[in-house]
Amino acid sequence: MKISESNVIFRDFNQSDFEQIESLWFEIGLGSKQRADDANVIMHTLARGGKFIVMESSASEIMGTSWITSDGRRSYLHHFGIKKKYQHKGWGKLLLQKTLHYINEMGLQVKIEVHAENIYAIRLYEKMGFKPLGNYNIYIIRNLNNTNSMGTM
Repeated sequence: MKISESNVIFRDFNQSDFEQIESLWFEIGLGSKQRADDANVIMHTLARGGKFIVMESSASEIMGTSWITSDGRRSYLHHFGIKKKYQHKGWGKLLLQKTLHYINEMGLQVKIEVHAENIYAIRLYEKMGFKPLGNYNIYIIRNLNNTNSMGTM
């Protein structure tokens, strides 16, 4: 398949897509039960101004995803990924261009987290203008109910 926008469909997420998307995410290491990302979480972020771009082949196969959320100051790119059989062929660049075009129209900065060992993704992001954000560490609490963070001060 020739790398061209005319060979794919870029469309918004539908809840019926989730099973195929979840399979893609697990295949490429973006999914885990710990993340607790499901169709309801996606719909929740969409209701708050997010966007979820699905890249689909002419055979209705989901090739890639790009999930964008915003806090009104920055946009955040989540679960940006391409199905393994389409990786290293230019499809990721095409999806990222579509994503950045959308974010540019919003007039916001864009931030993405990428695993330090994901060299191919880092190369793509750097080619597209992303730069490391200094010496920041990223911290997360996945479940506030299972921590001491709600204790007394």
